[in-house]
Amino acid sequence: MNYETRHCTHCATTLQAITAPEDGGDKERLRCPACGWTHWNNPTPVLAAIVEIGGKVLLARNAAWPAKMFALITGFMEAGESPRQGIAREVKEETDLDVRSATLVGVYEFLRMNQVIIAYHVLAEGQVRLSAELADYRLYELADLRCWPAGTGYALADWLRTRGHEPVFFSAEENAERRRGLDLPPKDR
Repeated sequence: MNYETRHCTHCATTLQAITAPEDGGDKERLRCPACGWTHWNNPTPVLAAIVEIGGKVLLARNAAWPAKMFALITGFMEAGESPRQGIAREVKEETDLDVRSATLVGVYEFLRMNQVIIAYHVLAEGQVRLSAELADYRLYELADLRCWPAGTGYALADWLRTRGHEPVFFSAEENAERRRGLDLPPKDR
């Protein structure tokens, strides 16, 4: 399902593509013709965690994903929290693990979803208990991890390099297979 902003959040007037001067010159954006409000459509900050527990990396499968698709723990940053606080919260909410340390891996684009991913390596401890949002998880030895060609997959690859492992990416065919059904309704996966 594709959601888009169509109405002014202040006065509910239908937005229009209106060109107006900005710092970089004239720019067309969705703007309210009644009150002037602008829909900036800025990227959303998303947090991602390479969760290490007992020397292994936890990858999880979202309940809405195909059976073969596992990835990092991710979630949206909340107002009033730092990225480091947010990743500890997300790991706790989704896995019930306690984060003992969080180290920034990097910042990655995810243009298709208009997101900026802030990725951390976290050392965690505790007993894994998944939230209802997640259907399954697997623990991987570093040498067995495979990366995917998207924002969090690149974060995992960068982190593996810091650990002395040259990352191995899924081939295009393998990645298509692990994603097969992602665009179908859950009942059809």
